[in-house]
Amino acid sequence: MAMASYVKVILGSIAFAIFWVLAVFPAVPFLPIGRTAGSLLGGMLMVIFQVVTVDQAYEAIDLSILGLLFGTMVVSGYLERADAFKYLGKLITWKSKGAKDLICRICLISAIASALFTNDTSCMVLTEFVLKIARQNNLPPQPFLLALASSANIGSTATPIGNPQNLVIATESGISFGEFLTGILPATILGVAVNALLLICMYWDLLSVKKDEDSAAEFVTGDSVGSHQFSPATMSHLASSSSQGRLPGSEITNVLTSPYVNASGSLAHHEPLRNRVNSKQSEVEVHWSLNGALDYRNPTGSERWTRKMWKCCVYLVVVGMLISLLMGLNMSGTAITAALALMILDFKDAVPCLEKVSYSLLIFFCGMFITVQGFNKTGIPSALWELMEPSAKIDEVSGIAVLALVILILSNLVSNVPTVLLLGARIAAAAALISTAFEKKAWLILAWVSTVAGNLSLLGSAANVIVCEQACRVPNLGYTLTFWNHLRFGVPSTLLVTAIGLILIK
Repeated sequence: MAMASYVKVILGSIAFAIFWVLAVFPAVPFLPIGRTAGSLLGGMLMVIFQVVTVDQAYEAIDLSILGLLFGTMVVSGYLERADAFKYLGKLITWKSKGAKDLICRICLISAIASALFTNDTSCMVLTEFVLKIARQNNLPPQPFLLALASSANIGSTATPIGNPQNLVIATESGISFGEFLTGILPATILGVAVNALLLICMYWDLLSVKKDEDSAAEFVTGDSVGSHQFSPATMSHLASSSSQGRLPGSEITNVLTSPYVNASGSLAHHEPLRNRVNSKQSEVEVHWSLNGALDYRNPTGSERWTRKMWKCCVYLVVVGMLISLLMGLNMSGTAITAALALMILDFKDAVPCLEKVSYSLLIFFCGMFITVQGFNKTGIPSALWELMEPSAKIDEVSGIAVLALVILILSNLVSNVPTVLLLGARIAAAAALISTAFEKKAWLILAWVSTVAGNLSLLGSAANVIVCEQACRVPNLGYTLTFWNHLRFGVPSTLLVTAIGLILIK
């Protein structure tokens, strides 16, 4: 692609630079408007500077990706209501055999949950529970929090619905859900295992201290997961705003994690009243009466049966969605259909459920699509790729190493989704000149490296920062995971796991 005029190159670069600064540093002093507004600003500047036309801006927005994101967020919300995460939490502590066993279980559960529910969702829901496990077993929280965050990123590589960049890659490449899964799953399994082994080796001495492991485990049950209600509106797919000390939507999260004393006199967690279900208080349910007052009462036998049937229906719908995706049906259409089916099964006003959707994330994607399209039209990405392409051939070992290094660096500099949008089509086009098999391999390598790159530093992935921020806010149990402590583990883990994927992905 030829370079655009000097004016368009300069103006397009300015617009992209503004987008990048506000995406990576959403609380920058000279314009603290956040990443969502920054994304819209970058897209609008591309139009104002006439780098793209209004029609081209609308065409740049990929509705299939937005539909898939919307559908998966709605489905995740219903799964949380159906206690899916509570049951995953129970698996972590069930017949646990000590600290090292807990590390392995956390890595496994985090990876599975992330592949099915996205990495951000899993970290949002499981962080508090994992921290309680560590604290109540008198174990250092650091390795357990690192296990949760790093395994969430690695596990999310396995499916197109595991993280936003995979959604983009699956949509742009046309790779089916089944092909994506079978292509990356072996690397994901071995990557999670190596990641867990590295954690155990690095923290062997700390994890070998035996302090009431058996007795303490009795105080942590899967019901603890139910004390934190998942809200997708608090999620972001980019490195979070640690520069301002909080996550987007932290006002909501603070409400969810603020303490109150329950009926038994112990410290619990306050939640919005319409979502409060404390499974530890003899299954007392909260109902709204017609006059707006609260009615606390024990559920009847028929109500318990109805809820169990509803939960079974939710799980069946989700299993049906996964089977449909494996059969190669349209991913966005399947996700939206599953979301609508769950709304109908709920047989209630869907507004509370739809309020949990992260519309700010969808808007961010719209602005990012326009901004990246404008930057592509300047010709700068094409020129840079032409310089790099001879050294990044997908059919050579050295070329794969160079390509992986470039993706790794860019994913930590500009974040993984913009990296995928900037490089994806170019890498695939170069690989397609060799064969269609290499084209598919190029897409899968891009998915693998751009996601695993998030483990390099604390700011490399939203999942990392969600774990860090959530752990800080847990009442009486708070723990701060520092940048350097994460980096000390993140660098060797990222390099080892990335290399595993490059070897196994064919």
